[in-house]
Amino acid sequence: MSTFKVNKTYQEINAKIKRGEVVVVTADEIIDIVKDHGTVEAARQVDVVTTGTFAPMCSSGAFINFGHTQPGIKASKVWLNNVPAYTGVAAVDCFIGATEPCEDDPLNKVYPGEFNYGGGHVIQDLLAGQNVHLKATAYGTDCYPNRQVEKEIALETVPSATLCNIRNAYQNYNCAVNLTDRTKYTYMGALKPHAANANYCSAGQLSPLFNDPFYKTIGLGTRIFLGGGVGWVTFPGTQHNPSKPRTPEGVPVSPAGTLWVMGDLKQMSSQWLVGVSIQGYGCSLSVGIGVPIPILNEEIAGYTAIADEDIFTQVIDYGNDYPLGVNNSLGQVSYAELKSGHIKLNDRDVHTVPLSSMVKAREIADILKKQIASGEFTLGEPQFTLPVS
Repeated sequence: MSTFKVNKTYQEINAKIKRGEVVVVTADEIIDIVKDHGTVEAARQVDVVTTGTFAPMCSSGAFINFGHTQPGIKASKVWLNNVPAYTGVAAVDCFIGATEPCEDDPLNKVYPGEFNYGGGHVIQDLLAGQNVHLKATAYGTDCYPNRQVEKEIALETVPSATLCNIRNAYQNYNCAVNLTDRTKYTYMGALKPHAANANYCSAGQLSPLFNDPFYKTIGLGTRIFLGGGVGWVTFPGTQHNPSKPRTPEGVPVSPAGTLWVMGDLKQMSSQWLVGVSIQGYGCSLSVGIGVPIPILNEEIAGYTAIADEDIFTQVIDYGNDYPLGVNNSLGQVSYAELKSGHIKLNDRDVHTVPLSSMVKAREIADILKKQIASGEFTLGEPQFTLPVS
């Protein structure tokens, strides 16, 4: 028997959503509610807390079925706007990865490379309603004799397109500095010599997995805001590693959990899926994700009240240690410190640079709040929650 003073079910909360009686607040707003009224009363008052994050998420991409040709083709190589796509799926299915650069990109031959166009940009162009040039070649078979096709495709004309991101919404991430004598160009952005800047990438107290640190409500079947449309958590993300040191509140102090998410690309928006060029590193895709946290009891209400000053991460040297695989923390800092614009490192003030947009994270949480309050968005109860060890 549950020992909680408040006990709600997904069915009860969804019924309140449909009746227009649900109480929804953002992860920013719940902090003061818990502070003023405690976890039990907060759990009685509030039914759902919305979260949000918007940042480059490299492990992203889309499965696209570009339709059968006459005569038919079993594509062995495919390019979309000259960006190679993987074709070892089926005859006219391909996967375009967010980090795949344009085929004629000089990469880092001219250092640092600009990586002006890649898979993430193709996805954004499709969402923006632009035509994308498809070229497909094949070796030919009896059932699929065509050996080459070139045509323009658009998101509205392809039979199907599914966003499939295998590692998104990281539960915490490193703060990156560079202790060497020259600028380093990394997936954490450009890092100036001698720790002249410190780059970080998390929405902190708004980030989904910080608000459910033990994944009590997030798992297979959780319905989410994804790229401006509706998506689902379909599995633990790759590199999901929840067995990391945690604070007394249960929050990991280094990169831990991740989400595998999917959704219908045709329902999404170029505002929330944006191609990214990271100087000297490569291409990526900025992804907007919002996860609703149902307040089933006071324990979950307490988790959602986590604030930036109680969330910590490690400062890591991306000049020497990280590329060599050396696990060494230069210090631990809170997200309140990071968001202040400066941190202390070896008694020096270091300027901090966010790669994650707090403005867009708040906008996502607000959009999701309005969708739930209006009855447009109901909760998906997970079939199983993410592993915690």
